[in-house]
Amino acid sequence: MTISSMTGFARSEGGAEACTWGWEAKSVNGKGLDVRVRFPRGFDFLDAPVRDLVQKRFKRGNVSISLDLAWTRPLGQVRVNEDVLAQVLDAIAAVEARLPAVHAPSADGILALRGVLEQAEDDVGDDQRQALEADLMDTFEQVLDQLQDVREAEGARLGGVLHDQLADIESLSEEAAGLAAMQPDAIRKRLSDQVAALVADVSAIDPNRLAQEAALLMTKADVREELDRLTAHIAAARELLGEGGPVGRRLDFLCQEFNREANTLCSKSSDTDLTRVGLALKAVIEQFREQVQNIE
Repeated sequence: MTISSMTGFARSEGGAEACTWGWEAKSVNGKGLDVRVRFPRGFDFLDAPVRDLVQKRFKRGNVSISLDLAWTRPLGQVRVNEDVLAQVLDAIAAVEARLPAVHAPSADGILALRGVLEQAEDDVGDDQRQALEADLMDTFEQVLDQLQDVREAEGARLGGVLHDQLADIESLSEEAAGLAAMQPDAIRKRLSDQVAALVADVSAIDPNRLAQEAALLMTKADVREELDRLTAHIAAARELLGEGGPVGRRLDFLCQEFNREANTLCSKSSDTDLTRVGLALKAVIEQFREQVQNIE
């Protein structure tokens, strides 16, 4: 399996004897899967099957689905909406009672009001409606295929970026491990130099006391555990990328662990070179985290 991005756009069009239509599917980043749909009036019966197909295809992302439909010929007769007409006539009577001189509205003027005339689409036969629904859903599956392809293509590109960033994290970790400032001898020498700057005769200080202080500093400055954990996290991230599928949540959790180790490394550092590497690590890890936010 390949990893997929959560971003993408697709459109697919179709047509039948009575109408033409176009499906659009847009996907952006999201913590979970959120499906939003928009249908023309009278097509809400598509809501359940559309949501079901989206949930089977995708695990994360805010997915917006819309259907635009244009009738090429009427599917039913034109009829008067009696409820709307009654409300309009009541409103006319109320106005005339207050303004008797107002000319009575014409019938064509009343019929031109929105909602008074409507197309009796409900008169379409069941067979015709079922055939139209089947055609619409076929086209919808095509738009989902396109959206999935777009998300996978973007995921493949992101996968290459993430592998490069993991290589940078690994290289910086190795650089940190090789710094002389992390070695016991370097810490002991630095402590001796600091003591010598404060007292005239460093040889007068108890060697055991000096060794104890050096050991304490070395314990506080030891970042081997952090580097070991960073190495383990790098291996885990590469394994997830190789596994593919919806691994975004687990990669996001690993980013938190990466950050924790890099922060600890910086807080333990008393050396400018190690601090420099730690800050570079934090920068690359943040870039890695930003890219992971796009992964399904």
